Amino acid sequence: MIEALKGNEIINKVGGKFKLTALIQRRMAEMLQGSRPLIDDVKGKTMLEIVVDEILQDKIAIEYKTNTDINL
Repeated sequence: MIEALKGNEIINKVGGKFKLTALIQRRMAEMLQGSRPLIDDVKGKTMLEIVVDEILQDKIAIEYKTNTDINL
């Protein structure tokens, strides 16, 4: 298991466990579709390790969208 996932640093950085899971899942899907890693040191790392490093290095984050055009 990746050591960074055992602590609270990465969870607090993203804003919670569920947000972290969603971010990892979304980024891994992008990489499976051909997106390149956003970090340089990828040799010998799994895709999950790359995504975790991207998060820790602030290369990716949750994007919050606000919808001001709400139709009721």
